[in-house]
Amino acid sequence: MSDDDTYVPPKVWTWDRENGGTFASTNRPIAGPTHDKELPVGKHPLQLYSMGTPNGVKVTVLLEELLEAGIKEAEYDAWLIRIGNGDQFGSGFVDVNPNSKIPALMDHSTNPPTRVFESGAILMYLSEKFGAFQVSDPKDRAEMLSWLFWQMGSAPYLGGGFGHFYAYAPEKWRYPIDRFAMEVKRQLDVLDRHLADHDYMAGGEYTIADMAIWPWYGGLVMGWQYNAAEFLDVKSYKNVVEWAERIHARPAVKRGRMVNRTAGEPSGQLLERHDASDFELRTQDKIGEAAE
Repeated sequence: MSDDDTYVPPKVWTWDRENGGTFASTNRPIAGPTHDKELPVGKHPLQLYSMGTPNGVKVTVLLEELLEAGIKEAEYDAWLIRIGNGDQFGSGFVDVNPNSKIPALMDHSTNPPTRVFESGAILMYLSEKFGAFQVSDPKDRAEMLSWLFWQMGSAPYLGGGFGHFYAYAPEKWRYPIDRFAMEVKRQLDVLDRHLADHDYMAGGEYTIADMAIWPWYGGLVMGWQYNAAEFLDVKSYKNVVEWAERIHARPAVKRGRMVNRTAGEPSGQLLERHDASDFELRTQDKIGEAAE
C-alpha cells in the first residue's frame, strides 16, 4: 500500500494475520491464554514478570530505588517474559494480568497474594506500600498524579503510534508518521516547558512521576528509542535532555534499566534478577545461559 492508495474499510472488519508488521505473530483481536504455562515463583514476596521495555523499566527502576533507599522489604525476583515469543499469553501470566501486557506483579506478602497489573498501578501500589517516592507536601500530590497519568495517556502515541509506524510497520506511510511525529514533538514541548522551571515533574522532588515518564521520553531524547533522535530533533528540547541525563546518573536507574533487558550490549543486560548480587556476578556466560 502506498500513500496514493485509498483504503476502503469493509462493512465488517476481519483479521488479516499477515498485516501486523514486526508483531504480527503475537497481535490478535481476542484476549485470554493461548497455552498452559505456570509462572515461576522465587524467594522474595515481590514477584515481577516483565521485560525491559519502557513500561517494564518503570517498575524495576522503582524497585531498585526502594532498595537503594534502604527498604529491604522491596527485594524482588524479576522473571523475563519474552513478549516476542508470546509468553504473555501463558495461562499463569493471564491470571496475573488478563490484559496480557507486561509488567505484572504478584505480592506474596499478603494473604491471599495481591496481583497488580498496568505499570502506573504498580508504581502507585509499591510507592504507597513502602511510603517512598511520593511528594512530601500533600498539596503536590495532585501534580504528581497528573503527570503520572499524563504519561499513561501520552506514551501510546509515542510507542504504538509513532514508534510503530516509523520503526516497525511493514511499510513507511507518510500520513501516520507525520501525524504521530507531530504529536510526539508536541508532547516533548509540554515536558520541556514544564522542566524549564522544575528539576523534576512534581513539586521539585524525584517521584514515581519521573520514573514513569523517563523510560519513554528520557529514552527518546537519550537516543535509545526507535533510532529517531535526529528525525525528531530531540536535542532541541534542552530541558528534557538535562532532566533525562540527571535521572540516568542515578545508580538505581542504571540497575533498573538492565533488569529483564534483552537488547543492546550484553554488558547492559540482566535477563533475570533474583538477588542484588546478580548485578556483580553477571558474566557473558551467565547472560548467554539465561538466553537459551
